[in-house]
Amino acid sequence: MPKYDFDTIINRRDTNCLKWDVSKNELPMWVADMDFKVAPAIIKTMQNTLNLGVFGYTKTPDKWYRAYQNWWKKHHNFHIKKEWLSFINGIVPAINFAIQLLCDKNDNVLVQSPVYHVFYRIIEQNGVNIVQNELEIGKNGYEIDWQDFEKKLSDEKTKIFILCNPHNPIGKIWDETTLEKMGKLCHKYGVTVLSDEIHCDLITPGLKYTPFAKVNDTNAQISVTYISPTKAFNIAGIQSAAVCTPNKNLRKILHTKYAQNSLCENNIFAADVAIAAFNHSKEWLDELNAYLEQNKQIVKEFIKTELKGVKVYPCDATYLMWLEFENFKADDEIAKKIREISGLYLSSGEQFKAGDKSFARLNIATPKEILKDGLNRLKIAIQKLS
Repeated sequence: MPKYDFDTIINRRDTNCLKWDVSKNELPMWVADMDFKVAPAIIKTMQNTLNLGVFGYTKTPDKWYRAYQNWWKKHHNFHIKKEWLSFINGIVPAINFAIQLLCDKNDNVLVQSPVYHVFYRIIEQNGVNIVQNELEIGKNGYEIDWQDFEKKLSDEKTKIFILCNPHNPIGKIWDETTLEKMGKLCHKYGVTVLSDEIHCDLITPGLKYTPFAKVNDTNAQISVTYISPTKAFNIAGIQSAAVCTPNKNLRKILHTKYAQNSLCENNIFAADVAIAAFNHSKEWLDELNAYLEQNKQIVKEFIKTELKGVKVYPCDATYLMWLEFENFKADDEIAKKIREISGLYLSSGEQFKAGDKSFARLNIATPKEILKDGLNRLKIAIQKLS
């Protein structure tokens, strides 16, 4: 019998919520933000701080480091040394600043498209070039074009490879063999790997994720890993994350500059909620992942029986499902039209640079009643468009 409630609908309208800042008749299922109340241990920790009534400057305690170390050791078999870790107040600004530090103007940063759209923005705003290793669609979902991957790495201007592990938006967990091959090629051409692993704890029950830096010493020494409880435990607004860098020289470059530029500034809640998440909320997370798997099955069955011409890709990680609209092209702006017709707000495939086919990303981290409403809206829109 489930202990936690993921079915109750929480009214998030008119709360300055980015996701729900939409028209009254619209249903937002786009940005990676869950509609569930967070784990009780997190709420209790924040309430204790509120009850104290003083919100001054705060430091990062030793138990914050231990929480990360114990979680990755116990759940991911990755032994992280304390000195590898630094608190950061956001993965995106940290990756953005790493690009500034490790690249000169007109250098290349490699990504595997389709991928998290913010990567493109931060690369462009730093005056460096986006280079895409376009993932290929195979029988079992997306696969890497290794010949193209090595070709892009071999360009002497390519200084960084941004890895998304697990991969957003396609929901793929990169296996250890793949990560080893990535690391071997990046080491061969002197390319630093910035690995965004924020979705690593949102995994289909029975499967596992492998940290890039855990695979072998080569991977560890050429990489910087960005981790956080914020996505899995639905606390993105708290801005609490960590950077993990085994390589001493990279650590000296990045961690020092992060601190100098205030990216390591903790706030009154940020460290404590991470500790509460990792130390006291595993049962909540397990039930969440089971609930998300149920939602994924609802989507798959609905699309199979009710929506011809829509393909749903395997989703082993994240709560973001990748949909292909087989009768449309990318320039048909399918997500925009679906929103106009039905009010269902999806993330458009174009922003992830998904090629010439038509895709959209569906956020299923919501109570089943809302999910079913969204699927019915999707059906209405596709029927009208067809």
